[in-house]
Amino acid sequence: MRSITIKRPDDWHLHLRDGAQLRAVLQDTAHRFARAIVMPNLKPPVTTVAAALAYRDRIFAALPAGTRFEPLMTLYLTDETPAHEIAAARASGIVHAVKYYPAGATTHSDAGVTDIARCARALEAMENHGLPLLVHGEVTDPEVDLFDRERVFVERVLAPLVARHSGLKVVLEHVTTLEAAEFVMSAPPRVAATLTAHHLLLSRNALFAGGVRPHHFCLPVLKREAHRRALLRAATSGHPRFFLGTDSAPHARHTKEAACGCAGIYTAHAGIELYAEVFAASGALERLEGFASRHGAQFYGLPVNGESITLAEESWTVPPDLPFGADRLVPLRAGEKVKWKLV
Repeated sequence: MRSITIKRPDDWHLHLRDGAQLRAVLQDTAHRFARAIVMPNLKPPVTTVAAALAYRDRIFAALPAGTRFEPLMTLYLTDETPAHEIAAARASGIVHAVKYYPAGATTHSDAGVTDIARCARALEAMENHGLPLLVHGEVTDPEVDLFDRERVFVERVLAPLVARHSGLKVVLEHVTTLEAAEFVMSAPPRVAATLTAHHLLLSRNALFAGGVRPHHFCLPVLKREAHRRALLRAATSGHPRFFLGTDSAPHARHTKEAACGCAGIYTAHAGIELYAEVFAASGALERLEGFASRHGAQFYGLPVNGESITLAEESWTVPPDLPFGADRLVPLRAGEKVKWKLV
């Protein structure tokens, strides 16, 4: 049986929700990861330092007793985000980034940015204070095909943004295309990207295998196999500006299995094990620690975790569903095997 011991990893892109739903899913992440960048797209969104502090307190209150886990908070960027809120975020010591959702691009993005030009003062403040911008990289132009939204965003929005704000640190989250991966590789060192397990494991064929598969629907949507392979090359390359971000996004079963189902895939139940499976299958297991435990910390200017975890090549069966407050959620690989296990 193969096994590997690595520094305890971090999740640089995570959705935890709130209330009873938060309490249901938090333990999956806290069991595996030392820290996580927590997304601010609640209802209402986390747009101020005060709201981020309050949300952080609720996360700590929901942690199982004796669990060591640090939520790294973010603010939700809007057209009206003032520069002084960015300064306060940096001074707080608990807000580590600002999230940019194009308005209407994904779940709970209605309050997002309608035009990035309206955020110039906030972006300048982020440059000045060294606060990274986390980007959901899709255009919402209805004339752009759903499968091209990320590629067009990189061309129309991201490349000009990076050129215009020469001191801004940017993380292009959950990259899904060859073009996005190549952009990050050729960009200055202040530009990085996160990669999800589901985009490394699945192509868009998984959406339609034997019928429509709502639990494989996410945004950005799964892409062609050629893009998946490009993401695999980036993840396993050892490149220091690609790192782990699960984008684990829990939704109640009935909101996924609906006439207009929610976008998002829940992977926190196997948040490091699925990556171990990916890296082992690619013959790059020795590079998992860099991707999962080192690159993100180095980009954010945080110390690498002192603790370690061990993973073994031992299959286990994912439950068919999991508790989610008053509801149930269906995780990735529900009723199926994961090939690696956290010891």
